[in-house]
Amino acid sequence: MKKISLIKIVVLFFAFAVTSVSAQALVYTPQNPSFGGNTFNHQWMMSEATAQNGFTDDGSNKYDPYSKNPLDDFQESLNRQILSQLSRQLIGDAFGEDQIKEGKYELGDYVIDISEGAEGVNIYILDNTTGDETTVVVPYL
Repeated sequence: MKKISLIKIVVLFFAFAVTSVSAQALVYTPQNPSFGGNTFNHQWMMSEATAQNGFTDDGSNKYDPYSKNPLDDFQESLNRQILSQLSRQLIGDAFGEDQIKEGKYELGDYVIDISEGAEGVNIYILDNTTGDETTVVVPYL
């Protein structure tokens, strides 16, 4: 008898539990009018996007890969290679490989003057196109 009453209690418990559970349908409603949302949201979304926009339009396409001139790219690449070769020679000189010879060199847009000073090897680099100057002192070891 106890088993039958226990089974009845469990069945009644599940019957009440099942009948008392309710659910509702979850329906996605887009906010953006371009994707089927309410058309009155357009002005609000546009004002929020404008307020968060941190970019300014200065009229230049700095990041457009097609706006560069191939000759300018070649010149920049050549200048980088010249400066890279010079830096390799400086490192080699500092660590005892081939010595850099003193003198004045004109390489592309650069005038490079190499001389020895009291503190180390002095390298003066002048960019003829912009007028920028750089002085590098490589100390003696």
